Parts: sequence; structure tokens; C-alpha cells
Amino acid sequence: MAYLGTPIDTTNQFQSLQGKRFSGNASTTAFTLDVAPGSTLDIEVYVENVRQDPNSSYTLNGTTLTFSAAPPSGTNNIYVIHQAKAVGTITAPVGGSIDMNGVALILDEDGDTSIRADTDDQIDFKTGGTDRATIDSSGNLKYNSGYGSVVTAYGVRAWVNFDGTGTVAIRDSGNVSSITDINTGQFQVNFTTNMPDENYCTTLGARPDGSDTNGRSIIFATPYSTSAVKVGFINAANTGYLDPDIYCVAVIR
Repeated sequence: MAYLGTPIDTTNQFQSLQGKRFSGNASTTAFTLDVAPGSTLDIEVYVENVRQDPNSSYTLNGTTLTFSAAPPSGTNNIYVIHQAKAVGTITAPVGGSIDMNGVALILDEDGDTSIRADTDDQIDFKTGGTDRATIDSSGNLKYNSGYGSVVTAYGVRAWVNFDGTGTVAIRDSGNVSSITDINTGQFQVNFTTNMPDENYCTTLGARPDGSDTNGRSIIFATPYSTSAVKVGFINAANTGYLDPDIYCVAVIR
């Protein structure tokens, strides 16, 4: 599997504890390192085999190491050791990404729960080693319905539960901006966000306000558009319309 943890440092280039030697001359205080440490605590500095205090004996400015007092004369009597960088956490930058390169992100110790970003641009979610859901390259969400296969989930694009008697009142809804009371038993459901086309499916359910419990809900041909759908409730004799006290409409696409 892919390496998990802090990536190998390719910028500072001292993961192998690289060192640098200098020769003091009792007057020079500034020396140039090969790489720039992050702070004075990222290096160990020795003069005549005595470790120097990183809080007071020297300072850093990029690759320049400056001593508070000039080291004595000597051949290679100053040496610097770069410390291994601490292992930390990785935070993806805002608007950035972590390249999984098709390798699964394991979410538990035994490895049977994972998220895999496949090379076919499909994201797979597994629990217990079984496919539970996928998002394919077209943005379709598919899920395991419990019947042993992954099927496409089709969403309800709009729904509403309203009282059609008297002044129409929406009890609750989703993606429905308003209900237009056209006439007795006739209503127009207006969508907040339009449907992508008119090829949606509308399901209806109603409870009439009265004794005609054998009436039926209908959908009118016009308006039947991307922005609205007209529905109604007609009595059992098909001779007139009734106002239902509960009318439920759902649009699936």
C-alpha cells in the first residue's frame, strides 16, 4: 500500500542527518550551511566537541549560521548536524488535493473498510470488505440496497405536503417555492430550482376534505414543465373537483 504519514522531505534534504564542518579562525562568526534549517532547534552545533546552546550561542538566517562569539582557530573544529524532521500530520491546503493515485485509504486495522479512488474516476466505499456505495465519473451515486448488488440511487428533486382547503398552506416541502391555488381541487406546484428537463416522474397522494374517499389525484398536461407541475383531485364520479386537506406531491428524476 501507499506510504501513510509525513511525505519524505525533498526540500530540506537532510533526512539522513547530514552534517557540515567548518574551520574556525577566532574572528569569523558567520558560516554558510548547505541547506536552510527551519529553526535553531533543527540542528546541533558543536565547537571543539562542545555542543552549543541553540537559544543563545548562535542564530540562523536562511543558510547563514552566525555565532554570538567567534569560534577559536582550528581545523574542522566546528560541525553542524541536521536533525531528522518530526513526523506530524498532513493538512490538505484549501482548494488543494491529496493524490491517492488509485490506492485505497484504509479506515480500519484489518483493512476491510476503505475508500478507493480508482483510476476510472470512480470512488468506492467499502465496509466489511463489501461494496456499499460508489460515485461514478458521471456523478451518479450508487449504493448497496441489501440485495447483493450496487444500484443507482435516484433522488427526489422536489416534494411538498400541503393543505388544499381554504387558503392553501404548505406544511413542509423541499425545492418547492409556492403552491398556486388555481381553482377547487386544482393546484400548481412551483419549483424553487427547475428540473433539468420534463422527463421527471410525479407521484401523488391525497386525502379529500369530505366523504368522497374514492376520489383520485390527477396530473394536468399543462402546465407540466421544468418549473412547475399542475395537479388536482377529482371525485369518484369524475364530475367535479374536491379540495383535499392533505395533498402530497413528490418529483423524482
